[in-house]
Amino acid sequence: MAIAHRRIGSGPVRVIVLHDWFGTSANWGSVLDYLDPHGFSYAFLDYRGYGDRRDVPGRYTLHEIAEDVLELADELGWDTFSLIGHSMGGKAAQQVLLRAPGRVEKLIGLTPVPAAPYEMDDTTHSLFYGAADDPEKRRIILDLVTGNRASRHWIERMVTHSLSVSRPEAFAGYLADWQPRDLSSAVKGNTVPVLVLVGAYDQALTADVMRATWQAWYPNCRITTLPGAGHYPPHETPVAFATEVEAFLRA
Repeated sequence: MAIAHRRIGSGPVRVIVLHDWFGTSANWGSVLDYLDPHGFSYAFLDYRGYGDRRDVPGRYTLHEIAEDVLELADELGWDTFSLIGHSMGGKAAQQVLLRAPGRVEKLIGLTPVPAAPYEMDDTTHSLFYGAADDPEKRRIILDLVTGNRASRHWIERMVTHSLSVSRPEAFAGYLADWQPRDLSSAVKGNTVPVLVLVGAYDQALTADVMRATWQAWYPNCRITTLPGAGHYPPHETPVAFATEVEAFLRA
């Protein structure tokens, strides 16, 4: 069965894009209007249990996402490609890199979860693991990671979208896999070119966290902070995000 995905562009630079824990291939804000369709070919994947693949059964793991990415690349006829992974998708992208290192040209982590286990105190653990069934916990998380500065209307739209396009068991299942999983020893020393984009107002995945993890493990890693953004630069600063991404991929 062909893997449903969203395509933008038909250019020579091939990119597979992985969404975050709350999002889907459709939930990238207005940045979709600013991607160069002539220089790039973007394929946005929905995970099993999300978006256009909401009813596709799965195990809801990073391994499964990696399998689907490679199957999608084969369907597209892409022997090699670059990856963009947002938040949880950043950890999934690293799982793809481990599965098929020779196929990944460049890697972009957008406010990405590092390869190590994501440490949580008891309060944070309760907040995250309760979010599958509690819209208010989703709202609190979104408000936190955008620096308590996003409009309530935007946050409510994001919560509504996440509830309507993801299955609760998928939402919970992916968290239970990505939060404790440790890929750090496996990725350490990988020489793939890496760009990590950090939102200046992201209170969780900060530039300091990225320097201690991504930059410590990937020798060819550059970190760029996006002013005016929190955890969702494609929504908050779409032109700046698109500019940084495409400059890195063209270089």
